[in-house]
Amino acid sequence: METPGSQTSLHRANLERVVRAVRMAGSLTQAEIARTTGLSAATVSNIVRELKDGGTVEVTPTSAGGRRARSVSLSGSAGIVIGVDFGHTHLRVAVGNLAHEVLVEEAEPLDVDGSSAEGFDRAEALVNRLIEATGIGRDKVIGVGLGVPGPIDVETGRLGSGSILPGWSGISPADELSERLRVPVYVDSDANLGALGELVWGSGKGVKDLAYIKVASGVGAGLVINGRIYRGPGGTAGEIGHITLDESGPVCRCGNRGCLETFAAARYVLPLLQAGHGPDLTMERVVRLAAEGDPGCRRVIADVGRHIGSAVASLCNLLNPSRVVLGGDLAEAGELVLGPIRDSVTRYAIPSAAGQLSVLSGALGGRAEVLGALALVLNEMGDSTLLGSAPAAGD
Repeated sequence: METPGSQTSLHRANLERVVRAVRMAGSLTQAEIARTTGLSAATVSNIVRELKDGGTVEVTPTSAGGRRARSVSLSGSAGIVIGVDFGHTHLRVAVGNLAHEVLVEEAEPLDVDGSSAEGFDRAEALVNRLIEATGIGRDKVIGVGLGVPGPIDVETGRLGSGSILPGWSGISPADELSERLRVPVYVDSDANLGALGELVWGSGKGVKDLAYIKVASGVGAGLVINGRIYRGPGGTAGEIGHITLDESGPVCRCGNRGCLETFAAARYVLPLLQAGHGPDLTMERVVRLAAEGDPGCRRVIADVGRHIGSAVASLCNLLNPSRVVLGGDLAEAGELVLGPIRDSVTRYAIPSAAGQLSVLSGALGGRAEVLGALALVLNEMGDSTLLGSAPAAGD
């Protein structure tokens, strides 16, 4: 029986600290574990040996700073996690292990604005097919991360606005998918998951404060403060798309006028170009045409970049992030959009905040949200799941 302050409880706490550090990073050397956890090198060595003997971690030879080292990662047989990303036009599912390795991944077209039942039917079928493809038993599934295109109400677990996905009104996405798959499901907005994905695997690696700007049919931001997603008490932090740029501007779906979304989101931007480029124009094609030199597409992308930069400047003045990562199809425009964003930030942000900020395209493209869903499970799962009834030292 563990009692607070006993050697047994202290040992258990140290085990959990090491497992948590490795789980969050994917893999670490023993020296990195010691720095991350504050434990001594000797304590880390003993704990890693115990976890290796128990099958919780794997240890492989590596090098660090030109010296031999040992890389520690969670065992590939310890379990798998699943990411599910509902976009407005697609469904993407990935299966990964606890060492941050993606085992299998697949996407298919889906009109998520339609019936929620159809969306969950398709997600359930795709998840089951990919689990079978891995050859790993369903009993190894630890949890599912789920991304939806809108903010989640923290108290109810439902989408924060009925105007975003009217066909999903009254639905708790996590409860619905958990009932179908019989495993814990953690849900968050696509912008928050994009931020997590880029933080763990992409352009946000190595920073603790960043904003991930997702520009698609809407505009949202995932905010990372001191290494953690900031959602706000109601779950709506990061709704950068509804910063007012022009009080006399177009009416937004939120009911206000001149929101950033009405100047940057695909549903408002594409009609500006359709007269000359046809009714089936997509943002992906606009970016491609701009790269080929089309003057109209280049001008629209630059205008969108300046509008986004104005909102990013406000974000800099309030939160002072060290990095902004642009996601969505627009990010593929590279400097055609990033340059105007930086110009607006320089013009409107406090100089000290603008001087510390780097603005980059996302490194993960359309995979950012589904990889963020995997990271969400890795963040939320308890270490006791992996440790079970680990013995105390000397038992």
